[in-house]
Amino acid sequence: MNSSNAFDTLKSLRILLVDDDELIRDSLSLAFKSRGCHLMAHESAEEALETLRAEHFDIIISDFKLPGIDGLKFFKSAMISSPDSINILITAYREKRIVSEAFRSGVHDFIEKPFSPRKLISAVHYLTTNRHVKPALGESA
Repeated sequence: MNSSNAFDTLKSLRILLVDDDELIRDSLSLAFKSRGCHLMAHESAEEALETLRAEHFDIIISDFKLPGIDGLKFFKSAMISSPDSINILITAYREKRIVSEAFRSGVHDFIEKPFSPRKLISAVHYLTTNRHVKPALGESA
């Protein structure tokens, strides 16, 4: 995939990132924003939920391990105000229990740590361009 084409596709989308790691927030914000994408980043799920009450996002990316409520509980709450968003969970804990709970929480894909911005961009691009053909996990085809 040509990363330039991926960013052209993503420029029209609103992306919300939730991660308590400042380095991840800053590097992903820089990677997306430097190419004209709209990305808003928050340190906690609670802050992100406040934003979701006021604004719509096409893509929501959240770390699993967060202070306060974790990424899975965050996605369950986010589904109420943003049921059509594409949801991606970032995790170093890809245990079977977490995976099945994530699917029930509305997660469409996982990005395992450590990861590169390019890997995340590829996942977002794939999900946004194939969503019309591929039903969200948990839905019947």
